[in-house]
Amino acid sequence: MTAQDAVPYPTVRTCPFSPPAEFADYREHEPMRRMHYPDGQVGWLVTSRSLARKVLSDSRFSARSDLKRVPVLRPGADPFFGAPALPGWILDLDAPDHTRIRQQLTGKFTARRMQGMRPYVEQVVAGLLDDMERDGGPVDLIEAFTLPLSTQTICELLGVPYSERDAFQRDSKILFSLGSTAEQASEAMDRLYVLVRSLVRTSGEHSGLLHQLAKDGVLDEDETVGAGVMMLTGGHGSTSSAMALGAYALLSHPEQLARLQADPALTNNAVDELLRYATIFHFGVPRAALEDFEFEGRPIKAGEPVTVALPAANRDPAWFTEDPDRLDIERRTSGHLAFGHGIHQCTGQSLVRVEMRAALSALFSRFPDLALAVSPQEIVLNTRTSPVYGVLQLPVRW
Repeated sequence: MTAQDAVPYPTVRTCPFSPPAEFADYREHEPMRRMHYPDGQVGWLVTSRSLARKVLSDSRFSARSDLKRVPVLRPGADPFFGAPALPGWILDLDAPDHTRIRQQLTGKFTARRMQGMRPYVEQVVAGLLDDMERDGGPVDLIEAFTLPLSTQTICELLGVPYSERDAFQRDSKILFSLGSTAEQASEAMDRLYVLVRSLVRTSGEHSGLLHQLAKDGVLDEDETVGAGVMMLTGGHGSTSSAMALGAYALLSHPEQLARLQADPALTNNAVDELLRYATIFHFGVPRAALEDFEFEGRPIKAGEPVTVALPAANRDPAWFTEDPDRLDIERRTSGHLAFGHGIHQCTGQSLVRVEMRAALSALFSRFPDLALAVSPQEIVLNTRTSPVYGVLQLPVRW
């Protein structure tokens, strides 16, 4: 496969839950093939699960933001991709800085600690469902349920006043919108830094993870602020999208929803199947080669960008052998890559699972006849507006 055969990153879907059809063809015939990037560079597109795992665990492929390139046009990323990483942003760092900072976060995001958040999450879930039941339908499930749940949870975890939600939700949306200009994204990031820095400097006045990081004193202030902004922006919108898209998938597959309602013990597995089936990071994970080397028989040149297509990897029949394009809440879900792989695997994945399990279980228990309030054709998905895939609104009734 030569540079002349390079393809753009596929973005056109024919099904709201399935990745673009080109991925299946690439995965079968050329699972690591040449790809055109919006800035004119030619790099690589990875679509198989096995190669995805190898790329994401190989230190010769860097996560440094100054080397990475976006796979689709995204002007708002210009100030951050192609430039040195912001302090504390472990997503854009390699070892040893990545290792040092991540160690301070990992111990605070263990599965046990996140399970300790479960009573709080369940309390918030119950309160939001009470509000929905009292007010009556139809409602937008995102506005009424998934977004306030994920926002209240991340605020509680970090020690961010919930009263600040309008500001950081607005700026997070600008930051991750494919339609934002470089200037708009930079200004949004500046406002987020001002907010989190003020909270770090007054961390003794409130509890939460920002207070713990400031008290530990291992990270300097800029690193603590950067890590805080990263967790705040990534910890509410993406989780809300995953919950809403999961609910939409279940409503669109009534036989699977019926199985879940009949056997709540399936909830944990159902959540991971939904994460696999409707992978929200639909534009993949960017990497860049640090040196010239041969990788799986392919000549890789230093500086070449690489994009790992997580939705394609999560539909790989070589691992998910029983019709991976079908939603099956009882399938073996181990090994999915919805949270990435390797040293940059999502730190907050245990919290995402806690939230999704509590939310979906209670939602369909409280409203067993929950249904879409509009036709499926009226559900608008952010296919080309955000790197986090999901529905813009999800009107429901009961």
